[in-house]
Amino acid sequence: MFKDKTKRVMLHLVSIAILATGFAQPAFAGAIDTSYMLDADARSDSLHRIQALLAQESVAEQLQKLGVDANAIDARLQGMTTAELVTLEDRLGSDVAGGDALGVIGTVFLVLLILELVGVTDIFKSI
Repeated sequence: MFKDKTKRVMLHLVSIAILATGFAQPAFAGAIDTSYMLDADARSDSLHRIQALLAQESVAEQLQKLGVDANAIDARLQGMTTAELVTLEDRLGSDVAGGDALGVIGTVFLVLLILELVGVTDIFKSI
């Protein structure tokens, strides 16, 4: 009797094991491209730097005055591509408040100096 029960249990276990092997899902593996990893790292770094800049008290205060929701900003940032995030980060880092006044003054002075040397204007009397 014990042998019959053991045989029956073993038969059920073997049947279940055979059936279970048919349901195994294959794992699809492949090499991860280096550019993909660099792109993911660049995206993560840019996103963290932009969020740190937006988290500054003065920036957050100004955004709140303008009625911009912080959750909306995060949602928009998450929806941006890596190239858009890098461009935004570059623009935020290079654009200064009020513009580049020193560059404008230097350009105007250079133009006036060239016009004076060519003889078109007579601004600088001592030259």
